[in-house]
Amino acid sequence: MKTKRGDMRVAQAWVELKTRDPEAVSALGVARAYLPEGGTLRELRRVRCIELEGPLPGRAELLDLLHRSTQFYNPHKERIALRIEPSDPAPVPAGAQVVLVTERGATARPAAERWWLHETGERIGVREGVAWILGFEPGTDAAAGASGLAVLRDRRHGLLCNPHSQEHRQSDAAVPLPWIEGGAVPDEED
Repeated sequence: MKTKRGDMRVAQAWVELKTRDPEAVSALGVARAYLPEGGTLRELRRVRCIELEGPLPGRAELLDLLHRSTQFYNPHKERIALRIEPSDPAPVPAGAQVVLVTERGATARPAAERWWLHETGERIGVREGVAWILGFEPGTDAAAGASGLAVLRDRRHGLLCNPHSQEHRQSDAAVPLPWIEGGAVPDEED
């Protein structure tokens, strides 16, 4: 079944480990020890941001579908927060900055799209990136601090995004929906 553009909706699933994330703990330690902007960094979290676009069901059914497939998250190890409207808050503390990092040309998740088609009979687009949530000490210019930590330039500048293979975007707690570029509902195969 070909989906009409008017039927399209976008949802964001924010997936985070229930335990301390070793990669985020390590990145926080490196930032604090070696990078100028890290001196006022008090929190650094890593969250997988997954966007689904297409004919999506309501919140309860959507959560049930996400819960049933390891293509999206593992409910035993991870927790999920779902945004289905731009007015839904992102799971980001007030005053924090978010740096979204995506692999250049590789945001689509074809296996998740195939699973969804098999389960629902509907074609959707699934894109994924890593959202780094940065909290700074009060009185710090959080946007400038996050910007300084976002793109790796050399050993003393940047940390989260390798500009040779990745793209990044930055936002405050008012994260756009949709936010990840490069995806669309796959066309029906001939």
